[in-house]
Amino acid sequence: MKQTPATRRTGEQLREKLGSILLFEISDPRLDLVTITGVEVSVDRAFARVYVSCEADRYDEVLEALQSAKGRIRSLLSRSLDWRVTPELSFKIDRSTDEAERIAAALKNVPETMAVEKDEEGYPLAPDDAARTEESPLSEA
Repeated sequence: MKQTPATRRTGEQLREKLGSILLFEISDPRLDLVTITGVEVSVDRAFARVYVSCEADRYDEVLEALQSAKGRIRSLLSRSLDWRVTPELSFKIDRSTDEAERIAAALKNVPETMAVEKDEEGYPLAPDDAARTEESPLSEA
């Protein structure tokens, strides 16, 4: 969905309202520890895509809980927003935190070849070349 500065502002407003609704109004235990990471709103405010994050093993459970509470969430939104139209909500799982954890784990396992000294083009230096680069030509003069 194309985002403009105006739709980003309305998306942020909608994200704050949805967060307070999920925190204070909806009492489903399946929605504990669920975070709203982002909201994309259509230009006409008729549709909103809501991105949520949670533990990886709870994705299906959280989506099911959000789908069953969608009508209640929409009615609470219509009371709290001063918009002419209450947007149709579509909930999606935000997997970016899973990807970030995967990258962080990969960075912890740095291969030994990364510690090898390399020349300016990225090729490994031979052992005698590495010793020569440590000796500066100015120190011989």
